[in-house]
Amino acid sequence: SVLSRYENQITILSDYLEEFPETDEPVWILGRQHHLNADKSKLLLDISARLWFTYRRKFSPIGGTGPSSDAGWGCMLRCGQMMLAQALICRHLGRDWQWEKHKKQPEEYHRILRCFLDRKDCCYSIHQMAQMGVGEGKSIGEWFGPNTVAQVLKKLALFDEWNSLAVYVSMDNTVVIEDIKKMCWSPPQSSSTSHSSAHWHRSALGRSKNTGGLCTGWKPLLLIIPLRLGINHINPVYIDAFKECFKMPQSLGALGGKPNNAYYFIGFLGNELIYLDPHTTQSFVDSEENGTVDDESFHCQEAPHRMKIMNLDPSVALGFFCKEECDFDNWCSLVQKVRVGTWHLNLF
Repeated sequence: SVLSRYENQITILSDYLEEFPETDEPVWILGRQHHLNADKSKLLLDISARLWFTYRRKFSPIGGTGPSSDAGWGCMLRCGQMMLAQALICRHLGRDWQWEKHKKQPEEYHRILRCFLDRKDCCYSIHQMAQMGVGEGKSIGEWFGPNTVAQVLKKLALFDEWNSLAVYVSMDNTVVIEDIKKMCWSPPQSSSTSHSSAHWHRSALGRSKNTGGLCTGWKPLLLIIPLRLGINHINPVYIDAFKECFKMPQSLGALGGKPNNAYYFIGFLGNELIYLDPHTTQSFVDSEENGTVDDESFHCQEAPHRMKIMNLDPSVALGFFCKEECDFDNWCSLVQKVRVGTWHLNLF
């Protein structure tokens, strides 16, 4: 059957293992180094603290008459949500914040979660992302690639007053430092300069938000870099440089996987990538009257999935978060030291 073929494909591609092997090699997770022989539980706690967004069912139909589940098509949107959620956690709670089941969490945590609930009035919901994708040439229910989901997040962030992120999506493997600094230090666009995009957003979001006022200081930066690490298959020459990106303290991991089969990659061990898998269908969860969210289904509490880097599709999108300008300056310095193969070429 189609389902059994799909499940077999997942098994083959994911190379899923219950336990990590006994090894002296370090495990890197979003800029943090872990040693399995010293404290495996600390590693698993770090992974389970990441917000895990999966397929959901029984939410209100997208656009009023569209699908009420994203099973089968929403995996890259869910991965984009996971990357953005990690940026928001770093922004409000810090990279070293940890989640524990049944432990009371700060209001900022629940507010972050509410940004991603499957409701049309939540700023980064599956509803908003799918409808914003129409402007990128994607029909509702159509699969997104890494670049498309990056462009959608960039557009939606313009109307997110609370988080006030600057989202930069690189083009043609190029990061223009001057453009980023100008974007992060400049005030919001006036309504006259952004009239056309604001008009589109009103129809997609159902309302338009004016950020108003001037920016004070550096706007936290979400930097997304779509890359192609080969033609039909990943070129081995890129592997070491790709892995170095997960070591950077600014790392938000990577979006990628296989065509029509997306994963959120958060780290690596040797030549295996560690990822969160959105291909589980859970029921819609709403917030409580007091604003809290029953969050247990938003954290993966099992051993994470792994796959060999060479099984990765060459089309990926790297993510980085720079809360302050000094974080971005440090990132620029680190990136300039990352070389591809023995040719002394930059990854981007």
